Amino acid sequence: MDHALQFGLLPLVFSSPSPIEVLRSYIGLYIKEEIMAEGLVRNIGNFFRFLETISFSHGCVLKVYNVARESGVERKTVEGYLSVLEDLLLCFYLPIFSKKAKRDMIVHKKFYFFDTGAYASLCPQGVLDFPEEMRGSLLEGLVAQILKAHLEYHNRDSVLFYWRTRTGLEVDFILYGKNLFTAIEVKNSKNIRSPDLKGLHAFLEDYPQANALFLYRGKERLQKGKILCIPVEEFLLSIDTFLVSQE
Repeated sequence: MDHALQFGLLPLVFSSPSPIEVLRSYIGLYIKEEIMAEGLVRNIGNFFRFLETISFSHGCVLKVYNVARESGVERKTVEGYLSVLEDLLLCFYLPIFSKKAKRDMIVHKKFYFFDTGAYASLCPQGVLDFPEEMRGSLLEGLVAQILKAHLEYHNRDSVLFYWRTRTGLEVDFILYGKNLFTAIEVKNSKNIRSPDLKGLHAFLEDYPQANALFLYRGKERLQKGKILCIPVEEFLLSIDTFLVSQE
């Protein structure tokens, strides 16, 4: 689990005896040099600043104007860079779940790099950055990429969303399809606190037919009302057990 969080799940990196060096080479040769070689960007300095800035949006609601302002790159150029990343399958987005919404929802998509190792390599890590925040983003991103892969291989009629109201209530992932409706919240914590379940409780008020899972770094499986709390590693190793069809 810790290895996957630090280095990601790219087979070449994950199985290497020197994952740091392989990951750095991958990021340098593919993400940067390949994009340059293909002539996909004109100003490489702007693109590098964009990459550093967009790394802070991993697992967050994407606001293009913020990325443009913080990177010093024009908004249209940022939109073009995002298209390049998406076309090369280096990132993906989650849309907002708003089906039969009973609350005022936000409209922006959530952004994720395709792999936690790529995010970890691109995100600046200095004395003014907060390691705990990054660990939370790494964990959420790892769950996101595994959920996305699971749906693509096993539940192709289901879609991965997230849920967030304008008042700030949020659930990290909503899996919705013909026979699947599950809400999942992820926390990089060994304990379960009542505030951590607030978003799931609100979602269940609006959608009582959904299943609700809380994934955390603890060791016990617990039931909190309608919410099943599961160690995240247990969930990822037995994902088919928990994402059951609701026929």
